Amino acid sequence: LIHVIRDSQKGIIIGHKGEKLKKTGTEARLDIEEFFGRKVFLEMYVKVTKDWRDKPRELKRFGYR
Repeated sequence: LIHVIRDSQKGIIIGHKGEKLKKTGTEARLDIEEFFGRKVFLEMYVKVTKDWRDKPRELKRFGYR
């Protein structure tokens, strides 16, 4: 799951016809498969979470202190 702040950022991450997200997902999947030494299935989603950088609760949820 990829969180962005605005809808416009979502479009940037996904790219034209989903090409950018597909490329990112493929590269990530190949890295994960190499790490684990086996095939994996990777699903990727882009979600708009408004102002998540300004909310301490959201930052903590994402692993920031």
